[in-house]
Amino acid sequence: MTETIDMIHEDALPGHESKLTPKPEWQPRYPGSGRLQGKVAIITGADSGIGRAVAALYAREGADVAILYLCEHDDAEETARIVRDEGARAINIAGDVGDKAFCEQAVARIVKEFGRIDILVNNAGEQHPDTDITDITEEQLRRTFQTNIFGMFFMVQAAVPHMKADAAIVNCTSVTMYQGSKELLDYSSTKGAITAFTRSLSENLIEKGIRVNAVAPGPIWTPLNPSGGATEEKLKTFGESTPIGRPGQPNEVAPSFLFLACDDSSYISGQVLHPNGGMIVNG
Repeated sequence: MTETIDMIHEDALPGHESKLTPKPEWQPRYPGSGRLQGKVAIITGADSGIGRAVAALYAREGADVAILYLCEHDDAEETARIVRDEGARAINIAGDVGDKAFCEQAVARIVKEFGRIDILVNNAGEQHPDTDITDITEEQLRRTFQTNIFGMFFMVQAAVPHMKADAAIVNCTSVTMYQGSKELLDYSSTKGAITAFTRSLSENLIEKGIRVNAVAPGPIWTPLNPSGGATEEKLKTFGESTPIGRPGQPNEVAPSFLFLACDDSSYISGQVLHPNGGMIVNG
């Protein structure tokens, strides 16, 4: 089932995973053990990349999944199929998380459909490489912040009233927050804001029993990179600068999102995990 609310499309983003070669690896690597049995998870940007891998793993662990995405309907339908093949329920909702009204409508739809919200994964994001800061337009700057950090505020504001003790919020920040990125000035700035938001929100919600953590992936092979303006030359060596010497796959990141969403991490809040290929970031 797909519901479309205020659908937009921004340049080539977020990009079709169905058109990407080679295909990212989203498949869970291990049998499920019921760690999210009976839970309901919202995952933004779940149509492809890391979001799809998290949706697949959550479903394998027993969670029903609400798939929020911008407008790549074919990718979202494939993610929903993956979730259902794991025996879980899925609902697709298309729209812009940078629109507060969309976030409110989407959460209301999810609560009506599934009756509860246990996990919120704020994963949706966009990037626009620029080598010169003067090339970053005001429109681009506003758009990047609107999606990457405003969208997290809006989703949390809409979801938290429906979340009870033992609920979890997991935000997606980035290695660029810790190491910087000379070509992703606006993107890396939003990721710094996300890390500060994660730590502050943890302090804000911990008395309610809601844990808030984040994941800071390194270079991961998803549609975001080729669709986000990376050059052919850069894509040829993408991820090779990591100590492991290759880009990561979405299913190598998803377990961090699972750990922070389930009871295995019941004594952890305000923290960041770093699946980044061995880069030392001191964070």
